Amino acid sequence: MNPLEVVARTPKNNCRECGYPSCLAFGVAVTATGIDPRRCPYLNLEGLNIQAAGVNLEDAARLRDLALVEHLKGKVAGGDFATLAPRLGATWNGAAQVLAFAYLGQEVALGKDTILIDGREPEDPRDQILLYNYVHSGGGAPPSGPWLGLESLPNSISKVRTLATYCEEPLARLFTGQPHDLLIAAATLAGGTPTANPSATQTLIFPVLPRLPQQVIFWAEEPEDGFAARVKILFDQRVLDYLDIESLVFSGERLAERLTSLITGAA
Repeated sequence: MNPLEVVARTPKNNCRECGYPSCLAFGVAVTATGIDPRRCPYLNLEGLNIQAAGVNLEDAARLRDLALVEHLKGKVAGGDFATLAPRLGATWNGAAQVLAFAYLGQEVALGKDTILIDGREPEDPRDQILLYNYVHSGGGAPPSGPWLGLESLPNSISKVRTLATYCEEPLARLFTGQPHDLLIAAATLAGGTPTANPSATQTLIFPVLPRLPQQVIFWAEEPEDGFAARVKILFDQRVLDYLDIESLVFSGERLAERLTSLITGAA
């Protein structure tokens, strides 16, 4: 039996009486670790036959992410979206009961129990985690500068290498040798705009989310001086008002993936 089959036997109301943040988290715990299914007082035990055989790491991570999505849905469900909208740089669509805003040049419609990106449900639950976290932050003042590297933000040291591996280094490889017009066209589709920076080859600012700008600074390689191509990502000083460090790093990863898709698709 898999976690979703356990969830199907629960009321699916995330009441937390079992001690877990959601019915899905409880289902994962039952099937992966063998906790007593009777910890859910409402579970339908008829014909239940569970053996904790464990799950592989990739599936376990996805299930944990799905459980966190359900947990975050519960956290935002009581919010007044109409009041939140201007604090998030979003628009409240009262008819559809959704917040509307851009995410890397894509249209998001976020309701209290659904998310659509360009009209489709996101395949990766981490996108939902990022977007629900953004809404759960409650918003705040618009970005005002100055720009900071990830290493300048508190409690970020363990994630600096992750950002380099999944965002900065892939972007440096991607930008190398790209025609300027193609790079600007792809950046525009992702919501980016070029900005002046005489010390760099190219500098672009992307509103990954309405109040979550990221500055991408690219220096082309200089073989004669022994310098490899390099990208540095900078964030507004208010960024942690809107996202935690983990979601922030994931947003950089998504920026790199979005630009890669646009550039390689147009090349």
